[in-house]
Amino acid sequence: MVKRNFLVPFLFLVLTVQGLIAQQDAQYTQYMYNTLSVNPAYAGSRGQLTFAGLYRSQWVGLDGAPETFTVNLHSPIRNSRLGYGISIVNDNIGDGVVQETYLDAVLSYTIDVSRDAKLSFGLKAGGNMLNLDFNGLRNFDQEVVNQDNIDNKFSPNFGLGIYYHTDKFYAGVSAPNVMETEYFDNGSSDSVNFLAAERINFYLITGYVFDLNADLKFKPALLTKAVGGAPLQVDLSASFLYADKFSFGAAYRLDAAVSALAGFQITDQIMLGLAYDRETTELGGTQFNDGSFEVFLRLELIKAFQKTVSPRFF
Repeated sequence: MVKRNFLVPFLFLVLTVQGLIAQQDAQYTQYMYNTLSVNPAYAGSRGQLTFAGLYRSQWVGLDGAPETFTVNLHSPIRNSRLGYGISIVNDNIGDGVVQETYLDAVLSYTIDVSRDAKLSFGLKAGGNMLNLDFNGLRNFDQEVVNQDNIDNKFSPNFGLGIYYHTDKFYAGVSAPNVMETEYFDNGSSDSVNFLAAERINFYLITGYVFDLNADLKFKPALLTKAVGGAPLQVDLSASFLYADKFSFGAAYRLDAAVSALAGFQITDQIMLGLAYDRETTELGGTQFNDGSFEVFLRLELIKAFQKTVSPRFF
């Protein structure tokens, strides 16, 4: 496969525009399985110690295209209303030109709204480490960048979330990173300014599971993300689950991409998910990239402390 040397020069042009860049959180097609990464109130909601890992390769075929790797672990605390977890997210753009790693500790508290419904409140605290290699940008453009590299710049942050769930329905609102942090600015009046800022990303997620028959379930789901300085992101998905073992469906990201999804419940403790995106923008042509791929793995490490309040579908 021929690499298209396009993305990093584009990144260079963006960074050298004088003004503000509003950064967005990483996006996921399989957000319905990777909920802890967008809402800390999800911690412990599956009723057992759960590990989840997700790898996303964006715009395969573009040299320096973004890659995201996510790992999280969460569990309820026995005989209490508390849940806890940890979340690690690593974003890599330009084969190491820009690397950002988020590390967060998560705590949730759950109350019974009714016999079948629970409401959870979540808090996460941690921060992110930013590395930016301007020398790497010079490899793709002849213009000299008069800017020192950024090495392991740490910025603290915290996030909030609310998550309501029954056996069939869930809904949540969250802001995973509340602090608005400016990452770098050369501060020189006689040269180009570089300024990037972490803006608050607001999430709304919801979904419902319909029992079509004894073996087949249907779940529509929605994720909406809003951040200042960027278009509203709306992800719609529709998935079927057969015999609690095999799921398949499709998703649409408004004005951005269409996706195919498949999942396999290999055992009661192991679930594997796959997703493929094709851009609906001009960037989606095969002359630019071969689409985006995701691989998701979930492990239920310890059997439930109590009856799991959510079906395997979420």
